[in-house]
Amino acid sequence: MVQGQDRSSMSRKIRISKPYLGNKQNLMSLLKEVLDSGFLVQSKYVAQFERQVATYLGVKHAVAVSSGTAALHLSLISLGIGPGDEVIVPAYTFPATANVAELVGAKPVLVDVDLDTYNIQVAHIKEAISQKTRAIIPVHLFGNPADMGPIVEIASVHDLVVIEDAAGALGSEYKRRKCGTIGTLGCFSFHPRKIVTTGEGGMVVTDDDRLAESVRNLRNHGMQPSGSQRDFIAAGFNYRMNELEATLGIIQMQEIDKIIPERQDLAKLYMELLRDNSNIVFQETLPGCFSVWQAFVVRLKNMNTISILDSLKKAGIEANIGTYALHLLRFYTSKYGYKENDFPNAKRMFEKGLVLPLYSKMSEGSVKFVAESILAIVE
Repeated sequence: MVQGQDRSSMSRKIRISKPYLGNKQNLMSLLKEVLDSGFLVQSKYVAQFERQVATYLGVKHAVAVSSGTAALHLSLISLGIGPGDEVIVPAYTFPATANVAELVGAKPVLVDVDLDTYNIQVAHIKEAISQKTRAIIPVHLFGNPADMGPIVEIASVHDLVVIEDAAGALGSEYKRRKCGTIGTLGCFSFHPRKIVTTGEGGMVVTDDDRLAESVRNLRNHGMQPSGSQRDFIAAGFNYRMNELEATLGIIQMQEIDKIIPERQDLAKLYMELLRDNSNIVFQETLPGCFSVWQAFVVRLKNMNTISILDSLKKAGIEANIGTYALHLLRFYTSKYGYKENDFPNAKRMFEKGLVLPLYSKMSEGSVKFVAESILAIVE
């Protein structure tokens, strides 16, 4: 457990997240190597970062891209999913999960979430399947593993592809299998609020050689090397990761086995301090599963999130809603005519989900201050 007070606690200004960039001396040395080399885009350090992630996850291929959204987008395109197709997604998630289906011309079909795990309700997936359904995108929300066993089984019976949105779940495990490695494709994000950050960036992982090659080509304008020549086999994208971003990832991956247990300890401390308040409900992890706690999100029973954010801000604590109920967003309401109570659990989570500050190197003192402040407000 991290001891002592950090500067944010002493000044009573605690951010919701602060990226940890790893050993600064090693990072600066690696950044200098990149700058001295003159190669700034998708060269040897991107390849090294890809190998690190592939080895850590135990997969054949890891393809670095410019964001987690790009990873999801390229995954759908590589599978040939497009107009007329349907993709099942949870109703409570960051909009990118559904937006990528819209971007390829497919329809995102929403399924409500579980109030305990905050993940997609597996029992309702079958009801959402039609003759047009091509894929399921379960989200390991806030790093908490979705129930992948029955999801994969349903997909197999109906000949569907599973794309794991593991944006915040690097290191999380579902029954001893790393999240992102269970479906046909797994997609990760390296946004600053993730376990490992490259500023912006993402990764597609898979054991499928053909899909990996497709993603590699599509991320770089559809370019495919052919001997000493280059050819463009598709209308691709500029979804490349640059070398400077990759160095950030390389340094942090060297410490990931230290970063994750530290976050575990901080999450446990929050639960110890807040567990006696009946108005605060913790996100539950399924038996045999392991969450890296990319974010610490609680559900409030008798209060709406918005009602306490100002009070926390006055106490010097940055907090926020958990994430979004997609059917309440203007785009999806306007396009598909969703009603407010179509997905009641997603609506409830949107109104009552609260993200508390949690980040690598956060002190016990900061956690205690946040917990005390919340209890004072909620009680």
